[in-house]
Amino acid sequence: MDNHVYDLVGVGIGPFNLSLAALLEDIPEIDSVFFDQKPHFDWHPGMLIVGTRLQVPFMADLVTLADPTNKYSFLNYLAQKNRLYPFYFLQRLDIPRREYNDYCQWVENELDNCRFGHKVVDLEYLENEGHYVVSVQNMETEEIGQYQAKNLVLGTGSSPRLPKAFQGFSSENVFHTAEFLDRQDRCRQAKSVTVIGSGQSSAEAFRELLKERMEHPYKLTWITRSRSFFSMEESKLTVEQFSPDYVNYFYRFPQEKKDEIFASQDLLYKGISSHTITDIYNLLYENSVSNEDMNVDLQVLTEVHDIKEKGDTYEISCHQWEQNHDFTHESDVVIVGTGYHPNVPPFIKSLSSYIAWDDKGRYEVEPDYRLRMNIPNQIYVQSGISHSHGVGSTNLGLAVHRNKIIINHLLGEEKFPIYDKYVFQNFDAEKF
Repeated sequence: MDNHVYDLVGVGIGPFNLSLAALLEDIPEIDSVFFDQKPHFDWHPGMLIVGTRLQVPFMADLVTLADPTNKYSFLNYLAQKNRLYPFYFLQRLDIPRREYNDYCQWVENELDNCRFGHKVVDLEYLENEGHYVVSVQNMETEEIGQYQAKNLVLGTGSSPRLPKAFQGFSSENVFHTAEFLDRQDRCRQAKSVTVIGSGQSSAEAFRELLKERMEHPYKLTWITRSRSFFSMEESKLTVEQFSPDYVNYFYRFPQEKKDEIFASQDLLYKGISSHTITDIYNLLYENSVSNEDMNVDLQVLTEVHDIKEKGDTYEISCHQWEQNHDFTHESDVVIVGTGYHPNVPPFIKSLSSYIAWDDKGRYEVEPDYRLRMNIPNQIYVQSGISHSHGVGSTNLGLAVHRNKIIINHLLGEEKFPIYDKYVFQNFDAEKF
């Protein structure tokens, strides 16, 4: 066991914990180390499609919204890569998703408190010592070391959600959109490809498949149970719901009301960006030139109930719910865009007796992102908190604000100023 007791040990290094690690580098009062089982930072690698954009402005980098002078800002990354002038002439606030990933990898390589290729496999709380023991496996040597920590921060992200009906088939033929780039060659060889779902990931996969139909003339189908392929709500006043103001407003509701509100906000985070829809329509229009049968279908209002193998292809059982009409559809490849679910690591169960859980089995979270616990040592959480903190919980634009709050709490003082108001509109009538 490493006898040193860290102030903070991080589990998982996605954008949220990488942001925290970067901000902590200039704060010597907090001794930290972060672990991730991946060999290096890689953000949704299966969806780093050329032409896809980050859905927030570049200012939602790892540090700028806390400290614009920080050396790990996106603009300094551009300067170090000699890309400032190309970005200046690009004249866009959004950036390619691949560039965001490269930026995060640049930050990762500069930091000393991040340990990739190390998987946290167990946690223990020593009540007499007043700290945690974190068991970490070196993925290369398979050796397990132990680290001591006063506090923890969980940034374990989310995992692809593949419904039971789509499980048990060849992963080359039936797969989640998270694996799209790894399976793209298989799609090119298929006679037919079907995309199921109408969120951003499904739309991006469909767009890429549509681009390639001139060279790979597979039959292409897109199915959604929604009434249409809806555009995400992106107007400037609407996106103020991804603000600290709205997080604070949402948090104060009782849990039953929070669940009701969250269920009504799909188009804030589940829709398709307007430029992606425009790209798709333009491609459909161009494909239709001198082409009476494009062999491309877009089917709305349709639920997929089941899928089964039928020789070398798959038979998909569909139900058009508005007409109450059942039908089947055959496809060689099925791509499932059914979203993600919070990744709560199994080792958290060893601490279950210390953690407060709600009646749906979700952990209860304090306003400052600490788990509600019956011990003094904290566990901060970066993911799996939509039920407590609302629709902006996975939004990169709020990552830095969250980390400001965590750092302030760890220090017991306001290192980073927190303001009462950040946006133009009021959500709380009591403040009107």
